[in-house]
Amino acid sequence: MDSSTVPGAEGYADHAERLIARYESVAFLDKYRPVAHLLPTRSGAVLDIGAGTGGDAAWLASLGHTVIALEPVAAFRAAGMQAHALANLEWINDSLPALSTIGARHTRYDLIVVAAVWMHLAAEERMEAMGNISALLKPGAVLVISLRHGPPPEGRRIFDVSAGETADLAMRHGLKVILSTQAPSIQPQNRQAGVSWSWLVFEK
Repeated sequence: MDSSTVPGAEGYADHAERLIARYESVAFLDKYRPVAHLLPTRSGAVLDIGAGTGGDAAWLASLGHTVIALEPVAAFRAAGMQAHALANLEWINDSLPALSTIGARHTRYDLIVVAAVWMHLAAEERMEAMGNISALLKPGAVLVISLRHGPPPEGRRIFDVSAGETADLAMRHGLKVILSTQAPSIQPQNRQAGVSWSWLVFEK
């Protein structure tokens, strides 16, 4: 899979070196503070969609989960595999909305994380993606989605996606909203640019 043809991945490979350092500087608990109390505590199967360099996936793996980091940008995957070489962390080249590679495994997950990815998808892609994600969740499983609000970085494809729209779409696919909240960016350069985040947690 060539990331240049992946919906929403535009611009990432061109700035990979700078972004890798930036991603690795963000601590999981700082980023996930609004939703950390709702993440599963029992070890289970986790899918991180749009894993970037794998910091989130590695932290979840360190808690004992079996984690698949799904990332279409080759430079991010390579950096992640080097930085986070864990026996219970597997990397896969796949992407939304189709999730064709991971879907072909017919595995269901206890937790799916879609952090800083959803707003890269156009409306029709979001509709397809939500159905495919819902099909990968076990009954009682948790889905976490974060949405970026604010001026888009140059060269990125970002849509103005609201938490309300995302919740409505999830509910149409059999998911229940258990949290919807807003939080400022934890990165100073983003806060200065007026960037904030919506965090949503759903249950199957």
